[in-house]
Amino acid sequence: METVLENTLPVGKPKWLKVKLPIGQKYTELRGLVDKYSLNTICTSGSCPNMGECWGEGTATFMILGNVCTRSCGFCGVKTGRPETVDWDEPEKVARSIKIMNIKHAVITSVDRDDLKDGGSIIWIETVKAIRRMNPNTTLETLIPDFQGIERNIDRIVEANPEVVSHNVETVRRLTREVRIQAKYDRSLEVLRYLKEKGINRTKSGIMLGLGEKEEEVFQTMRDLREANVDIVTIGQYLQPSKKHLPVKEFITPDQFAIYEKFGLELGFRHVESGPLVRSSYKAQKHIL
Repeated sequence: METVLENTLPVGKPKWLKVKLPIGQKYTELRGLVDKYSLNTICTSGSCPNMGECWGEGTATFMILGNVCTRSCGFCGVKTGRPETVDWDEPEKVARSIKIMNIKHAVITSVDRDDLKDGGSIIWIETVKAIRRMNPNTTLETLIPDFQGIERNIDRIVEANPEVVSHNVETVRRLTREVRIQAKYDRSLEVLRYLKEKGINRTKSGIMLGLGEKEEEVFQTMRDLREANVDIVTIGQYLQPSKKHLPVKEFITPDQFAIYEKFGLELGFRHVESGPLVRSSYKAQKHIL
């Protein structure tokens, strides 16, 4: 699931985490359309620091299956609890939003829906179909949950065959129980491995830093992802959504992020996005190449 973060860091945050206000004609046009038609993008609801850059390149991220998650991960700002009833008109609404915004590359993510027998996978595939029907020239990345590792639900994503399928491990093995609670590190790796074995051309995963992980643990996570044949990895700084969420243990320096980028490229990843402000869908349009 896409990490939803707000800029709620303590006073005295490092200068490299300061974000410039988004500008540019393309951004202004898209911002106007979002406001005019009340379009729902995770770019705006998550206060993404890269919104201006991504929108300027014709990329945006949309969240489906409501805004209430059945899981209560310690890092995530999405509300948890009892989700709303599935909106079966949502695929058409998302496809229409993409058309209105004239999006070239769309990233689709969702909350976890463990309350549904299909894990929400039917809405997922209907959303992909609707987008392709209404926006035949738009490329797609699907940032999916683990679907509890149930293959028949993952197979629906495989059938839809987006250009990129992403699933985030979020953190290192040692911290998974604390950070992700209901998720399992090895299950996420198995989902990524299964996607590749079933024919998905480009798979992708992401991790957050600053939660107390050690350098060697990050290196090992990257090795684990490559062993699962993951093609693309994103590495960014964790920011605390609220006082209720896990605290930031460390602000990782740009130089350290550069070390991880170099290591990832040496491991053989097709793309490595590593930096303090990197998020799951950062420069996503590049990852189809």
